[in-house]
Amino acid sequence: MIRRIVVLLFLCGGTCFSVLAQKFVWKAGMYNFFENNEFANSRLQIPQTMAGVHLAPQIGLQIDGNQRIFAGFDAMHEYGSNEFADFLDPIAYYEFQNRSFRFYAGAFPRKAVLDRYPRIFFRDSINNYLPTVNGIFWEYREDANFFNVWLDWVSRQTVTRREAFFVGWSGRYNIDVLYGQHIGYMMHYAKTKQVDNLDHLYDNILTLTSLGIDLSHKTNFEQLEANVGWVFGLEQDRDMGDSHHPQGFLSELKVEYKGLELFNTFYKGKNQQVFRNVQGSALYWGEPMYQSSTYDRADLSVLFYKSDAVNLKLTWSLHFAESTVYYAQLFTATVELDNLGRKKGKRARYLWDNLLK
Repeated sequence: MIRRIVVLLFLCGGTCFSVLAQKFVWKAGMYNFFENNEFANSRLQIPQTMAGVHLAPQIGLQIDGNQRIFAGFDAMHEYGSNEFADFLDPIAYYEFQNRSFRFYAGAFPRKAVLDRYPRIFFRDSINNYLPTVNGIFWEYREDANFFNVWLDWVSRQTVTRREAFFVGWSGRYNIDVLYGQHIGYMMHYAKTKQVDNLDHLYDNILTLTSLGIDLSHKTNFEQLEANVGWVFGLEQDRDMGDSHHPQGFLSELKVEYKGLELFNTFYKGKNQQVFRNVQGSALYWGEPMYQSSTYDRADLSVLFYKSDAVNLKLTWSLHFAESTVYYAQLFTATVELDNLGRKKGKRARYLWDNLLK
């Protein structure tokens, strides 16, 4: 008996020493958003104002130079709410990073891995109200080239909740100023566990293949990039045997110069999100305006402050659809701090630099 106690104490002591030998790490994020959409009389989008603030602290252990584990939460308080926290998402994940690979497993921040997806895949409010991915993410990268695959398990099947998950992928290959990219995902929207279930099973597959040119490093612009591509979708109701293949042309233009930014997207093709009137935003996470056969969005932004830690951005957004011009105003304030020793980027330039001296 005494021998067993001694062995147990030895093992516990060794474990504690091993834990204490690791380096404690932390991340702290604050994200404030205000989005006022003026879509009066639109049949595709409702006019609404969404505003709130996220607080996302994380603490963890650095196992070695490439591996870490983190735990924390993302608490969101909506402006005007009486609740302390209207949405609370747990964060707990394993992270591996080296020069060539990234790997996450668990519940981790969506912005860390899926920030390259256009709005036809994920509308702006997804990051605001669904800030975490529950699943895995793996990426190989070499300089600016990359390829990744990921899984996001959105909903666990119960008698009242459907099973739903995303499987996604994206990649980009650069040749000097030219590049090709491919982005896609499949949303599987299954049934509940109810007996004699009358729900239908849906699949929503969406891909974008495009070619572009990036002159950001060849000019005096912070961003100067354009691409053109083809969107292909497969939307089906398996129970009814109803299948659709919406596809069309999509282009993007990104220009940033000394604190001013223009981001324009244009779509022309078949109406996307065929089953939205039946299943709504549970099946479709993309911008609802892509239900239109012709849609252009122009974001005109002022970047008041831009750094590795703090970003302040005001946007006036113009939406051209349904033979109408709609408006939206957006303001975001982001603060991201950590003790991971991130490399500091060069100081941002602004047109109003001389006024601040």
